[in-house]
Amino acid sequence: WITNIIVDHVLSSKWNMVVLRGIPRIVSPQLLSILGRMGHGDEIVLADANFPSASICSYKPELVRADGHGIPPLLRAITNLMPLDLYVPNPAMLMDLVPGDKAKNLKTPIWDVYKKIINESEGQQIGIELIERFGFYERSKQAFAVVATGEGSLYGNIILKKGVLPPEE
Repeated sequence: WITNIIVDHVLSSKWNMVVLRGIPRIVSPQLLSILGRMGHGDEIVLADANFPSASICSYKPELVRADGHGIPPLLRAITNLMPLDLYVPNPAMLMDLVPGDKAKNLKTPIWDVYKKIINESEGQQIGIELIERFGFYERSKQAFAVVATGEGSLYGNIILKKGVLPPEE
């Protein structure tokens, strides 16, 4: 009976999947709404599977579940829909390694994937800031939303600052 309740809830949810031209299917209706409601300078966190998304969202951000999805396809979809803030030196931020992982020379190949996606989306080199772990958590508490993903890469969290669209001609 519990399965029926869950299925009924999902089917009656206001966030059912909608298929639209030009909107990647990985972008849920809830996420699309959030991207549309965000203003210039608002931030969104794409959180890996280890990130404390629910507890961070108890402060302010709206929680979006994207379980089972990795961050790279979400990042590509989001940056193709939402411009980054080019008025600031670093419109993207990553969680820096803790000292112990730096001492072990831990590699973070996912960061190169993120940089490639962001640079391709913006058509230029984009500045990316590294933020100490607890500073990253504090900044995340002020974000517009946190997207909780199934990303398994260590240090896979990224914050994006929304930019502006140029006037239509």
